[in-house]
Amino acid sequence: MFFVPLGLSASLVTFSHMIINGTLTRGNNAEIIIASYVVAMSLFGITERLGVLLRNACSALVRDKVSFHAMSTVSAYVVIGLMLAAASIAFTPIGKWIFSTFFGADQSMISEIISVYQVLIFVTFFSAIRCLFQGVIILNRQTKWLTIGMIIRLIVMYLLSLYFIKTGNINARTGAIIFLSGMMVESLISFLEGRVLVKKMVDKDPTHSIRTKKQIFQFYQPLILSSLIIVMVGPVINSFLGKTNEIELAIASYAIALSITQLFLSFFTYTHQIVLTFHKDHPQKVQQFTFMIGFIPTLILAVFCMSPIGPFFIEHVLGANDRLVTSSLDCLYVFMLMTLAFPFIDYCNGLLMVRKQTKIMVYSQSTNLIFTFLVLLIISTVFPQWNGRIGAIAQSVGMLSELGILAFILFGRGKRNQLRHTEKNFVNG
Repeated sequence: MFFVPLGLSASLVTFSHMIINGTLTRGNNAEIIIASYVVAMSLFGITERLGVLLRNACSALVRDKVSFHAMSTVSAYVVIGLMLAAASIAFTPIGKWIFSTFFGADQSMISEIISVYQVLIFVTFFSAIRCLFQGVIILNRQTKWLTIGMIIRLIVMYLLSLYFIKTGNINARTGAIIFLSGMMVESLISFLEGRVLVKKMVDKDPTHSIRTKKQIFQFYQPLILSSLIIVMVGPVINSFLGKTNEIELAIASYAIALSITQLFLSFFTYTHQIVLTFHKDHPQKVQQFTFMIGFIPTLILAVFCMSPIGPFFIEHVLGANDRLVTSSLDCLYVFMLMTLAFPFIDYCNGLLMVRKQTKIMVYSQSTNLIFTFLVLLIISTVFPQWNGRIGAIAQSVGMLSELGILAFILFGRGKRNQLRHTEKNFVNG
C-alpha cells in the first residue's frame, strides 16, 4: 500500500515527457525544436537532480517541527544556489559558451536553447519545493498523494498540449512551458498536503537527534557529490560510443535500449524509501520485501527480449529499422545485469541514509564511474564492432561494481566487526 503509489508516480513521469515530445513533433522544423529542447533539458537535469535529493534528505532526517524547520532552511539555501547558478547560465554569455562548447550546439540553435533554459529555471524552483514536501508525505506514509499529484499534473500538461497544437504556436520553449505548468500543479498539491502533515508533527521529538542545519548539510553534501559523480556516466559512455565502427547505430541502439530499461526500472526507483520508512521497526520484513520485488524488473525485461513483444515494440512503436531492432535487443540482453543490480543498490543506499553514512555513496558511485570508464576503454579498443553493446556492458559492470562495494561495506565489514565485538565480550567474561 505504501510502495505501489510511489512506483506508479515514478512510472507516470515517462508519460509527461511523451506529452511534451508529442507536442514538439507537430511544430515546424520539428528536428531543430526537439534538439533545442533536449539540449536545454540535459543541463537542467543536473541542477534538478540536486533539488530532488531534498526528498530523500527530508524523509530521512525530519521527524518533528524543529528538524523540519532546519530542513526548510537548508532547502532555501539549496534552491537559492541552484537558481543563481541557473540564472547565470540563462542570462549571461556563460550559457552560450556552455551550450556551444560542452554540448556542441549549432550557433543557430543557441538562442532557442537559452529561451528554453530561461523557463526551466522556474521548474527547478517548483521541483525543489515539491520534493521537500513529498519527503514529509512519504514520511507520513501518505504516498497516494504522489500518484494523485502526478495524475493531475499529466491532465494539466495534456490540456495545455492540446491548446498549443490547436493554435499552432509550437516552438522549443513550448515544451518548457508545458513542463513548468505541470510541475507547478504537482508542487502545489504536494505543498498543500505537506503543510497539513507538518502542522500535525510534534514540536520536538526527544528521541530524534537532528536539530541543526549543520547536521542536515553533513547528510546532504555527500549526496550532492555522489550525484555529480554518477551524472558523468552518460556523457562518458556517449563519448566512447563515438569511437565504435558504426557510430550512429551504436548511439541510437544504446539510447533506445536504455530508455526501455529505465521504463521497466522506473516503478522500482523508490526502494530506498521503503528502507527509510520501515527499516527501523521492521528490518527483516524490509529485506524480505526487497528480495521479493528485486528480481521483477529482470524478469519483465527477459520476457520483453525473448518474446515477440520486444522486436514488435521497437519496430512498430518506436519506428526502428531491422538493423536498429537487432542492435537494440543485443543491448537489452546485457542490460538485464543492470536491472538485476539496481533494486539492491537502491536498498543499500537506503540503509546508508538510515545510518547517516551518505559519505560511503561517494566511494561506491566513484567505483561505478571508474569501472564504467575502464570497461569502455578496453572493449572499445579491442571490440569496436560491438557498437551499442559496449555502452550497455560498461554501464552494467559499473553498477555491479557499485553493488559489490556497497555489499562489502554494509554486510561484509559489518559482520567482521560484529564477530570481533562478540570475541571481545567473550574474552572479557
